[in-house]
Amino acid sequence: MTGQSKPARLSPWGSAVAGATGAALANAMVYPLDIVKTKLQVQVKSRKGEAQDEGNTPHYDSTVDAITKIFQDEGFSGLYSGINGALIGVASTNFAYFYWYSVVRAFYMASVRSSTPPGTAVELSLGAVAGAVAQIFTIPVSVVTTRQQTQSKGEKKGLLETGREVVEGEDGWTGLWRGLKASLVLVVNPAITYGAYQRLKDVFFPGKTNLRPWEAFALGAMSKALATIATQPLIVAKVGLQSKPPPGRQGKPFKGFIEVMQYIIDHEGPLSLFKGIGPQILKGLLVQGLLMMTKERMELIFILFFAYLSKIKKERLKKLAERASATAKTSLPVTLK
Repeated sequence: MTGQSKPARLSPWGSAVAGATGAALANAMVYPLDIVKTKLQVQVKSRKGEAQDEGNTPHYDSTVDAITKIFQDEGFSGLYSGINGALIGVASTNFAYFYWYSVVRAFYMASVRSSTPPGTAVELSLGAVAGAVAQIFTIPVSVVTTRQQTQSKGEKKGLLETGREVVEGEDGWTGLWRGLKASLVLVVNPAITYGAYQRLKDVFFPGKTNLRPWEAFALGAMSKALATIATQPLIVAKVGLQSKPPPGRQGKPFKGFIEVMQYIIDHEGPLSLFKGIGPQILKGLLVQGLLMMTKERMELIFILFFAYLSKIKKERLKKLAERASATAKTSLPVTLK
């Protein structure tokens, strides 16, 4: 047999584990930015700039101001409030996304019977399908995590207790799926992200299977920035749906993301649909860059790990076969007596 063998590829399950692991590690590194962007997005101000009365909840002027005040009020642990649920949500969402993206993409490539990479429109569609399936199964964790991140210092609750609070609320069990419509619309975010990533990869590194860490980081950061700018109003609306209603609503929850966006426009102006975009983009740049960089490395690690397990399995089978053969030869004379 001549020529080089094709590089090993992970199964959809292996790709999903690699993606989920990379996502969890990346989000853990920049989690304080997630806390800040959530608090900025649920903060409601009037058109004149003053914050609405929210009891003991402090008002944040910027990313740095939010980090400083959270640290002063709650200590270092306050910057990591709700991290357990967040990492569970991130890992499960990315596991589901990467799994279904691998399955859907492999099915598409097999159906068209072509080795040519899909076009941009197809990549976006495949990403949207995978993202929609992932969101349906994982959004309850996102709802609980958002509630945890927006709890004041005296209201801090654990993951299960916060989940119970959501279920015992006005919407019952369906409250765990608040913001589902916005989340389904937001599948265009990972679709744009990974579609752009694949396009940029084909343009800048055609035919290259494994990127260097800095190459994966740069492409991941650029693709995520594009997706965040395009979908920020929906991101803000989703957070508004999943958190407690603002004081001006007298405890009345929003019915849909359009109502959230209208409320923000009426009370703060259209530009407030992009509030929190600073830490959102910074977090997105770092997370996506680290995610794609880590995922590329994790895929290599898993490929080597599975190859190692396969080698051990073959060696054990070989030893068992040799032992069985030796036993058969030893027992042969006894059988002939």
